[in-house]
Amino acid sequence: MAKKIDDEYYRLLEQIQAADFVLVELTLYLDTHPHDRLALQQFHEYSRYSRQLRKRFEPEYGPLLQFGVSQVGAQWDWSRGPWPWQV
Repeated sequence: MAKKIDDEYYRLLEQIQAADFVLVELTLYLDTHPHDRLALQQFHEYSRYSRQLRKRFEPEYGPLLQFGVSQVGAQWDWSRGPWPWQV
């Protein structure tokens, strides 16, 4: 059974998506500027920030990533939804 989606769900999901967007952009930049220490520092900061947000989101609303990246509890949570791409 799917959990009720509340305002906190959308707030956290939006923050996660924004942080991950920054990480994608920094990854592309670092591919061509691998010695930019400030960009690498920002990458590490946003990576930590994204992980912190996921640690808050996933216990309450379920995993965001598959293939063992997201923690799974005592039950398989993927069937509970809604999945991030469904909202």
